[in-house]
Amino acid sequence: MKRVMILLVMLSLYVLESSAQTVTDIDGNVYTVLTIGSQEWLKENLKVTHYRNGDAIPNVTDNTVWPLLSTGAYCNYGNNPGNALTYGKLYNWFAVNDSRGLAPAGWHVATDAEWSALADLLGSDSVAGGKLKEEGTAHWVNPNVGATNEVGFTALPGGLIESYGVFWSIGFTGCWWCSTESSPTEAWFRGIFSDAKHIDRGNYFNKKIGGSVRCVKDAVTGFNDQTFRGDIQIYPNPVIDKLNIRGSDGKEIKVEIYTMSGLLLKSETLKPGFSSIDVRDLPNGLFLIKICSDNYTIQQKFIKK
Repeated sequence: MKRVMILLVMLSLYVLESSAQTVTDIDGNVYTVLTIGSQEWLKENLKVTHYRNGDAIPNVTDNTVWPLLSTGAYCNYGNNPGNALTYGKLYNWFAVNDSRGLAPAGWHVATDAEWSALADLLGSDSVAGGKLKEEGTAHWVNPNVGATNEVGFTALPGGLIESYGVFWSIGFTGCWWCSTESSPTEAWFRGIFSDAKHIDRGNYFNKKIGGSVRCVKDAVTGFNDQTFRGDIQIYPNPVIDKLNIRGSDGKEIKVEIYTMSGLLLKSETLKPGFSSIDVRDLPNGLFLIKICSDNYTIQQKFIKK
């Protein structure tokens, strides 16, 4: 009887594993889909070496060249491909932001707002890091404080490559890019550490840094940050009073702000170059800004605080 029960348990685990939904990127890497609340995340860090359209992402192994980059690139921690098998690749923000798409089709690099929603679901930034970390010390150094992997996220300490080309902190730190820009030279990120249970939310990561990437499934509305163009800057994000828009094609732009359900709240035509739109009358929350000119239409999520 005991043997039968064991076999039944093993069979049920096999069925659950076999029925798990997966996503395959353009290189053939397979990722497990993880549902957390209303979000769907990829369970593993991104490993892709090509953009969604098939163009290769440069693998920059010369650490003296890395600080000079202003276009998308990736590397493996320590320039060791074996590290990428476990921890995924390290990408600069230019690759995250590239219009050719870093994430698999139907997915996008997680935004600052989506990371915040995940942390809120787990009880706040002060405890979310522990609840996202893989348990034990197989990959995290001891002590792995507060690690419970409560929702199966299995966050790993893949380290990073600094903007000046030095690899740092594998085993101690996991750093993930957000697709949300905070200034012309910096973007939002999330950090999780071996000796703490909190998750660090910051907006000061230099875009030249190489960090890990997690992806979220596109919403039904199709609103995501992957249509954002590198020559159009929208900041600060989150915003309190005025959302700044800097463009480079010398044309007027039409700016529209929507709720995430698609309700139009504002519509203005702004002068070319540098402009701003007042959002003080908006309630706190997540919104979509849509920018149209003769040459392009882009959209990006932003948080009003």
